[in-house]
Amino acid sequence: MQRSAMRELAFQMIYGLEMQKEEENPEQVDIFVESNEITDEKAIQYLKNIQKGLVENGETIHTLIENNLKENWSLNRVSKINLSLIKIAIYEMLYQNLPYKVAINEVVELAKKYSDESAPVFINGILASVVKDKNLNSKKEE
Repeated sequence: MQRSAMRELAFQMIYGLEMQKEEENPEQVDIFVESNEITDEKAIQYLKNIQKGLVENGETIHTLIENNLKENWSLNRVSKINLSLIKIAIYEMLYQNLPYKVAINEVVELAKKYSDESAPVFINGILASVVKDKNLNSKKEE
């Protein structure tokens, strides 16, 4: 399974966990895998890593998102779809060392598919701000 397909599954899982308020329950990953009949071991491991990483680094990621929202915006105002995509991108950029251009491009493409027409620009703006804030653009691109 390609990484893009795994990321799309991760988005679907994280979005579902956000909606159910079950983000911290690792058993939900197994339920997601089983209900979606996912058999690819790399994909399963990727999903487990994303869920675990978002739980372990959730506070830092939420703070980063909040700090990079426009004035008068709060996390509560961000749709669950967009929030899920932003969290995945930040996790991959900061904790998986995925080049920021790849992470941003991948979630922007998912936003075009799953969110409203303003989402790609909104997500791109927040993530570009995070890149600048964390000085990720000074890291050597792969």
